Amino acid sequence: MPETTLYPLSGRRVWVAGHRGLVGSALVRRLAREDCEILTAGRDSLDLRSPDQVDLWMKNVRPEAVFVAAAKVGGIHANDTQPATFLYDNLMIEANVIEAARRYGVEKLVFLGSSCIYPRLAPQPIPASALLTGALEPTNEWYAIAKIAGLKLCQAYRRQHGCDFISLMPTNLYGPGDNFDLQQSHVVPALIAKAHQARATGAASLSVWGSGTPLREFLHVDDAADGIVFAMQHYSGEAILNLGSGEEVSIGDLARMICTITGYSGQLAFDVTKPDGTPRKVVDSSELRAMGWQPAIGLEAGLRQTYRWYLDHIGLTKGADAIRRQRAYG
Repeated sequence: MPETTLYPLSGRRVWVAGHRGLVGSALVRRLAREDCEILTAGRDSLDLRSPDQVDLWMKNVRPEAVFVAAAKVGGIHANDTQPATFLYDNLMIEANVIEAARRYGVEKLVFLGSSCIYPRLAPQPIPASALLTGALEPTNEWYAIAKIAGLKLCQAYRRQHGCDFISLMPTNLYGPGDNFDLQQSHVVPALIAKAHQARATGAASLSVWGSGTPLREFLHVDDAADGIVFAMQHYSGEAILNLGSGEEVSIGDLARMICTITGYSGQLAFDVTKPDGTPRKVVDSSELRAMGWQPAIGLEAGLRQTYRWYLDHIGLTKGADAIRRQRAYG
């Protein structure tokens, strides 16, 4: 661990923007270990897409540190069918929060991007220097463009206004609190939900989008939250930092692992009419690791924990509903 902490959180007022989301809720859990005041605001009281609302809230509450975890997120289907929403919502959220943070003297801000900001055929593991060196993956380019704008805002505000705003690019995240809606979810929660329901109904096969060959890196959201807080405390610079596990797995092997964890023993049916996305994506997290941060949760252990959370909060009801539907319609 580093010998010195550049920005201690003890005694500070810390706003987690997007505290109900996957990353935001993990940040709230992680910050509970710090001696800080955690500030939150739900969508019912603060629309982050509204500059007036964000300005007034920031003026009244005056956080000293901000984590920008709020975002419009979703998988390939959601990105493909809602390009305007993904671009507009994310541009407005990040611009409003970052500008208000400057206006009201926020001391430190962490903006969270995504590894999809990098070119589709970037060198692997992907270095931060690969940004804007090639074409984006078409299946999520709208989200990626918005996230690129956000990190560039942080860099621009640092240069022009001297703001201590930094950017982290997490790899694919999963864990408790994920979105298991098949129309909106990413690959891990989608496969967990599908495998669980396939087991519940006794389905002979489980459909998996694409060929199963793309390689992906997954990071448990609690590890991500720990890395994000670590960066807040120990990093100050214009360069973006990657945040990943360093552990790669093919989509096919991921699906098989999830089937084992959920107890589903049927066949996998790879639907090659659906897009694979980027053929390989793993980020180079060596800079953050050199500072002293390391992930602690392996993929299999993390998937088992996530499935337990799914069972406790969603899965038992979903499974029962699926069985009733099958019995009703044969």
